[in-house]
Amino acid sequence: MRPIARDDTSIMGRWWWTVDHWTLCSFALLTAFGLVLTVAASPPVAERIGLDPLHFVRNQAILIGPALAMMISVSLLDPRSIRRVGAIAFAGVIVLLGLTLLIGPEIKGATRWLSIAGFSLQPSEFVKPTFAIVAAWMFSARRLGEDVPGYLISGILYLLVMGLLLAQPDVGQAIVVSAIWFTQWFLAGLSIAWVAVLGTAGVAAMVGAYFFFPHVASRIDRFLDPASGDSYQIDRAMEAFLNGGLLGRGAGEGVAKAYLPDAHADFIFAVAGEEFGLVACFLIIALFVFIILRSLFRVLEANDLFIMLAATGLVVQFALQAIINMASTVNLMPTKGMTLPFISYGGSSLLALGFGMGMLLALTRSRPGGHT
Repeated sequence: MRPIARDDTSIMGRWWWTVDHWTLCSFALLTAFGLVLTVAASPPVAERIGLDPLHFVRNQAILIGPALAMMISVSLLDPRSIRRVGAIAFAGVIVLLGLTLLIGPEIKGATRWLSIAGFSLQPSEFVKPTFAIVAAWMFSARRLGEDVPGYLISGILYLLVMGLLLAQPDVGQAIVVSAIWFTQWFLAGLSIAWVAVLGTAGVAAMVGAYFFFPHVASRIDRFLDPASGDSYQIDRAMEAFLNGGLLGRGAGEGVAKAYLPDAHADFIFAVAGEEFGLVACFLIIALFVFIILRSLFRVLEANDLFIMLAATGLVVQFALQAIINMASTVNLMPTKGMTLPFISYGGSSLLALGFGMGMLLALTRSRPGGHT
């Protein structure tokens, strides 16, 4: 294959010499780790529910191509196009969230999925990156003196998203969206007084979630007192880490996946620990840390407020999702059904991450003077 010359002015040529190769390669490595771990973890899960052993492996492999293609395609866009695409996608996701509540099936007491052409779609996965773009647009417009009530619009949209997520209910996604919005508003110039008010409101909201959502109370109670309820998955996950030790039992030799219902999804980090050991877990963590820090350092080079706010919001989403998954797996926080980015099985998560991280790559591309 002919290499791309530095003086190549085509779309691909300009993209190749401005996109961050290190971050791009790190995303590819995470995706490869995810496929390997899906091969290791998912066959026993599939057999337990009467499916072909390679059912989840095939599905994940099929979706990796579209997810990476989406990431590359979106990363070709300029910041102005990112604003437009993000806003259009956000409007579509809001409609899908509403439809989910109206016609989505109830699974385990929650209504979070839509069946579209045989594919189960979770719209809440897409609301995180698209809301980050729209909120950044509104905050930056207000700060730059444009004749747009950006703070008011972002606040209304935030309340709309919160209402739709809590109606499902999906408290975990609501927390991530809240963190994105608060971080962006803080960077846009939120006063200390408002920080105190919103911080107090956040604590009150979490206390309220404990009393209003039984599944939240149950998870917190089991975290504080494992004897108060079923802690089966956490117990098996901790056993997996103990069995794996430093170097692991070997690929395919783990036993936890035969008992963990979500070994291929929410608890795939435990399978990594058992079969590939603590070293592999540290490598996965190091990749996440590298992507987060690398992206933030590149954000600091931008002189455009929208780029800074939007990219930071996307990084916060990526970081929180990884932290919540891994922390709950090792029993550092109450369990929450949230995928490990690019590693856990999940079509909606994989496609949404491809879209969101494509926007992050686009926003952190090298530009003269840091301008759009």
